[in-house]
Amino acid sequence: MALGDLVTRPGHVQYGELLLGPGTPYRWRQITGWEELPALDSGTVSRPDAHGAIPGTLLAQARTIGLDGLTVRAPRATIGAAVAALNRSTVPVVDELPLIVWLDERGPLLSYARAVRRAIPAGLGYRVGTITGAAIEFEATDPRRYALAEQTASAGLPAREPGLGWPLVWPLDFGQPGESGTMTVHNRGDAATHPVIEFRGPMDRPALTNIGNGDTLEYDLPLGADDLLVVDTLAGTATLNGTASRLYAATARSVPEQTFTFPPGETALVLRATGTPGASVTVRYRSAFW
Repeated sequence: MALGDLVTRPGHVQYGELLLGPGTPYRWRQITGWEELPALDSGTVSRPDAHGAIPGTLLAQARTIGLDGLTVRAPRATIGAAVAALNRSTVPVVDELPLIVWLDERGPLLSYARAVRRAIPAGLGYRVGTITGAAIEFEATDPRRYALAEQTASAGLPAREPGLGWPLVWPLDFGQPGESGTMTVHNRGDAATHPVIEFRGPMDRPALTNIGNGDTLEYDLPLGADDLLVVDTLAGTATLNGTASRLYAATARSVPEQTFTFPPGETALVLRATGTPGASVTVRYRSAFW
């Protein structure tokens, strides 16, 4: 199942494989915590010798999302099955599930969350096939919301253009353009986003640098032609060939993985390493929104 494939129109909410909203047995009246800023931890401290305070870092807490005024409606003979399906889809889980919400013409946005509360009134509604006043609460440890479409960009190691061949023959063939090792990514949201970075060999000491602020991820290790080093900047991991951690290979000029982000707007990146043709870097990311 593709991510968000059940969400087809405004009013739809998909949690895992459960769809709520128009055309389903589950209708909701209000969603809270989705368009609000999440709670913030402030590093602001009072000035010790003057009025006011010294501005500190603002860090977002987990986002709490509530679906309120939920109505479960089904034929009286199958209302129990509809409630059971809702219960089964909102049980406690270890790993967060995709939570996709489509409110308006801006299209759907994605979060990863877990259902942490569920309330379904047990009353006369069971006898008529309509249960009102139900609610579900979700918690997203990453408070940002993301575009559904994942974007990618790639670059190879810098290489010269081959130039003209001799003897000259018209029309002139300058060969394929050289590789600059640079690429530009575009975060269309209003929050910084964490990319996943894939270094493919053969190359030694792979490094990716944000040209704008100088932040660099660099690893002092050789990558063979079949090697893949994956750096997940949100998780703060660097894994070789899917199994072996290589965080210890980060050089002294490498920033902590979790601080390497793409701010809103365009970011220019450059790949540097010692290697041969075929070596490359690919970044995967989603535009992020508060």
